[in-house]
Amino acid sequence: MEPNHPVHYAIEGRQFINGSWRHGRSQRRLDDTNPYTGETLLEIPLASIGDLDEAYQGARRAQVEWGKTHPAQRRGLLECLARVMEARAGEIIEWLIRESGSTRLKAGFEWHNTLQLVRECAGFPFQVEGRILTSYKPGEQSFVFREPLGVVGVISPWNFPLYLSMRSVVPAIALGNSVVLKPASDTAVSGGLLIAHMFEEAGFPAGVLNVVVGAGAEIGDAFVEHPVPSLVSFTGSTDVGRSVGRLATGGAHLKRVALELGGNCPLVVLDDADVELAAHAAVVGRFLHQGQICMSVNRVIVDRSLYADFSAQVVDRVKKLKVGDPMDAGTVIGPLTNSAQMQSLQRKLANAHAAGLQQLHGGEGRGLLLPPHVFGNVPVDHELALDETFGPILPMLVAENQAHAMQLANASEYGLSSAVFTRDMQRGLEFSRGIVAGMTHINDITVDDQPNAPFGGEKNSGLGRFNGHYAVEEFTRAHWITWNGGSPNYPF
Repeated sequence: MEPNHPVHYAIEGRQFINGSWRHGRSQRRLDDTNPYTGETLLEIPLASIGDLDEAYQGARRAQVEWGKTHPAQRRGLLECLARVMEARAGEIIEWLIRESGSTRLKAGFEWHNTLQLVRECAGFPFQVEGRILTSYKPGEQSFVFREPLGVVGVISPWNFPLYLSMRSVVPAIALGNSVVLKPASDTAVSGGLLIAHMFEEAGFPAGVLNVVVGAGAEIGDAFVEHPVPSLVSFTGSTDVGRSVGRLATGGAHLKRVALELGGNCPLVVLDDADVELAAHAAVVGRFLHQGQICMSVNRVIVDRSLYADFSAQVVDRVKKLKVGDPMDAGTVIGPLTNSAQMQSLQRKLANAHAAGLQQLHGGEGRGLLLPPHVFGNVPVDHELALDETFGPILPMLVAENQAHAMQLANASEYGLSSAVFTRDMQRGLEFSRGIVAGMTHINDITVDDQPNAPFGGEKNSGLGRFNGHYAVEEFTRAHWITWNGGSPNYPF
């Protein structure tokens, strides 16, 4: 099916449930605002518990037929979805800028990565593989089939709303599941309603994707505890992820969870590193999207022999970063997504100043704009080194040697992404394997997510892996089936 592209989607404050657009029945309303201008983009009557139940029941009914759909048909619809995304690139990027505070650079990057993801997932229907096992019983044939899980519930965040919604939605649907998506309230359109319009335009059957925009206080627990979903995929903070895990596995209806949680990603600069390259990477890896990325460079660990040169180059680069209107192509630092983020970061800055930390660069914030801040010689036990800052603040720690650098890199409850800079590949590989993290990049930034590579963390950074055949395993289940053509020798 070829999509028919109107000029722009007529996006209204409606829920998308079982193929129909309808107002939510909660008494609560959401004002979806532009974080830079403060203007209201959309008023949304939120979803109630009843709306959520209808979405799950619609998804359950739709999945029965969708799971039987021929792989070629599923692939064709996903290829059509990719064409919709290509045709609507400008519209998608504009929503990301206006709603999430993304700079034009980051919004384009997010759209491109999401398009790559959809194209990769279009091949998933033909990548599902079973096995034939050797049976211990004479005359028996033993098979393992991979089946869809059924209905998948997806809770997505506001920082990369399009990509982090689609990273669960698209592979789940490609593999024969149906989905109920709950986007973050700050990005209800770019993380949810816009996606529903694209799936609708691409021609997916009613009920295969449902989007409910609701308050966590009203439908959050019910979203996880509902008896229909077989898996809940959550991307967000570690604290909320722990709650999701408890609800999913401790209630009356046990279900799988995929948790992509917080990060405190180290970038390590060993004594043989290319200082200019490492400094450039540290600035890009920290300040892309105002540092509001789980994979962002949250702390830099620099060998003492290179610290003076490295810190000077970082500060020189940071001073040149443009702060302001995200619509402007040259802007690198746009607004934080919400006021809670600004308040949290201002508290951290006040604590840093009170503790006498060495500020190498900074500035006063206005509205939701916070200039980039750099701190040097930060102690390993200070909150800037321990916590996931999630903002444009870069702490630098000094390592006495390689062993000390490794100790500092692993001195965290998190283990998502990491980076190490060295001119020696063997040294880089050995150091990387000592870091307890799901991902490590040598001579590159910590921010990377490729559609055929395993994405996920260790420790308090989450459970499960996304992308490629790892996603095929995550969103399907193994079903063992045997056939006996003889006369089994039963003991009685």
